[in-house]
Amino acid sequence: MAVSSPSDAQRRPTFRVIEDTDEADETHFEGGRPGGTASDGQGAVDSEDVRRAGEQALLRKLRARSLSVVEARQILRGCDLDAAQIDDVVDDFSERRYLDDAELARQVVMSGVERKGQGRVALARLLSQRGVSRDIIDIALDELPDDDAERALEFARTKARSLARLDYETGLRRLLGQLARRGYSGPAAMNAARTALKEAAFGGPATGVRFVESD
Repeated sequence: MAVSSPSDAQRRPTFRVIEDTDEADETHFEGGRPGGTASDGQGAVDSEDVRRAGEQALLRKLRARSLSVVEARQILRGCDLDAAQIDDVVDDFSERRYLDDAELARQVVMSGVERKGQGRVALARLLSQRGVSRDIIDIALDELPDDDAERALEFARTKARSLARLDYETGLRRLLGQLARRGYSGPAAMNAARTALKEAAFGGPATGVRFVESD
């Protein structure tokens, strides 16, 4: 969805730019528009200026990060575009694939899993906060392999050693809290936390020693 790539610019149509032409110079309109007034013409020019300014503001945001359609609408409203102009710009940008909620959802999901170790709950919550529809969120999450338990364990292992100085119950509680903030909860989080803490106590995974908790 990057909009700054030269190859993308070559493949996609450029924005429509309104310019003065010789034909326009040779046509005489009352007030700048057929059958209109001077104030009508100025209003049309001002309206087009507002739209162009909104488009440029949105492009600058998109060069920095991908946006959802809802986020794009918020930016355009902040540029004083009216509802019809916002719809036109959003439709235009969507056709050019500058705005694509499905692609945004896939990016967020893959980044969250690979770079941050986030679970499905956290990813769904983040996408919902960005205005992505539930249907699109579900499709993006369905593309993930069903291995939340393994990802939770991998994350828990990275945190368990730093909790080794604490007693077991305190360490378990803190590790569960960290897992919950990454979107892991329930049995998957509990199993991951207990396994990681046991491994940390014995110096690593799969030592062959079974840790039995006292009642």
